[in-house]
Amino acid sequence: MTIRHLKTARSQEARAEDDAKTRAVVEDTLAQIEKGGDAVVRELCIKFDNYDRPTYRLTDDEIADLMVKVTPREMADIKFAQEQVRNFAQAQRDSMLDIEIETMPGVILGHKNIPVQSVGCYVPGGKFPMVASAHMSVATASVAKVPRIIACTPPFKGEPNPAVIAAMHLGGAHEIYVMGGIQAIGAMAIGTETIDPVHMLVGPGNAFVAEAKRQLFGRVGIDLFAGPTETMVIADETVDGELCATDLLGQAEHGYNSPAVLLTNSEKLANDTLAEIDRILQIIPTADTAGKSWEDYGEIIVCDTYDEMLAVADDIASEHVQVMTDRDDWFLEHMTCYGALFLGARTNVANGDKVIGTNHTLPTKKAGRYTGGLWVGKYLKTHSYQKIITDEAATLVGEYGSRLCMLEGFVGHAEQCNIRVRRYGGINVPYGTGAPHREAAE
Repeated sequence: MTIRHLKTARSQEARAEDDAKTRAVVEDTLAQIEKGGDAVVRELCIKFDNYDRPTYRLTDDEIADLMVKVTPREMADIKFAQEQVRNFAQAQRDSMLDIEIETMPGVILGHKNIPVQSVGCYVPGGKFPMVASAHMSVATASVAKVPRIIACTPPFKGEPNPAVIAAMHLGGAHEIYVMGGIQAIGAMAIGTETIDPVHMLVGPGNAFVAEAKRQLFGRVGIDLFAGPTETMVIADETVDGELCATDLLGQAEHGYNSPAVLLTNSEKLANDTLAEIDRILQIIPTADTAGKSWEDYGEIIVCDTYDEMLAVADDIASEHVQVMTDRDDWFLEHMTCYGALFLGARTNVANGDKVIGTNHTLPTKKAGRYTGGLWVGKYLKTHSYQKIITDEAATLVGEYGSRLCMLEGFVGHAEQCNIRVRRYGGINVPYGTGAPHREAAE
């Protein structure tokens, strides 16, 4: 096996240093929010967003005034995208069934899928107004029938972004706040004098937002641990360097630390892609961002075989994996660790980000090894229940339960079983002993 790195990214040690600095800032800020509530949130909004108002929640009239500023074409596009997201989310929801079965005569077991009762949706927007993130978090929560959906987004150029607010409102948000960063995450999860805390946080964000969600996990639920956007292009000579470079830089423009990896078995394609990246960085308006990401976090890896490419891809477990080969479905069948797959040259990650209908909030930093992305099921809790409806079943299960509890030394547990055996089975089990085996008793 020969795997060659034509370009490498910043070391893991350097990235770990950045993470440590972020952790310290977030921990201190969340502590301030818990202690100071609305006053601290306002201070942070003024400091980081340069934005102040008596209350950061938008009124119905303000929402209506902002939506008027969205052009008819923009509104139609937003509605089209939300329809795709809702349709797929509804199909997913319909696949999740409540069940109830009689496992043995008189014993009924089941589960119910119950929505989380409140969710806070974070929609990034300080640098780029992430309209699509409102569809992915708010509209999907609405399909799940979450009773209380609140949404936060930072101001864009000093004001609420009309398109983002429209998408939140159309998606089904019950409360909309114009605030960003750690203060938004902290206010939603911890609560303040004017904001009731939620049960769950969802949505992407920068490193500080992601770290705030990580630190608050347990106090509230979260969708997943989401870091900077990641993209991987798996390609062979069925495509060209321009296509690969375009797909890599298209995601690298998300931020200054967005990993982008080309994985190929063609050294020619690798070199052509490098040349095309240099060319495109001369003309793309977001070159300052995309170029920095590519410089620090871009990688090109050349393998000898498709099996090597598969092994490397599963090890990296990238958030977005664009597959453009002569065997795309082979990768679909065999890949196990990723956020989402985009199969074939006609498909691209931007489709998934904005409009095609799958959710764009996906696992990063290798989390694809143990979780998928945000979907309607993340808003649902599957709760089991059980009931025994006959004396015979209460006696039979109680006898087994009694003996198994005593096997572990739990006398109080055993007595929960024994009292049923006595009452519903008419069997006199001495206190604090395991129920006799029925055949032995006979």
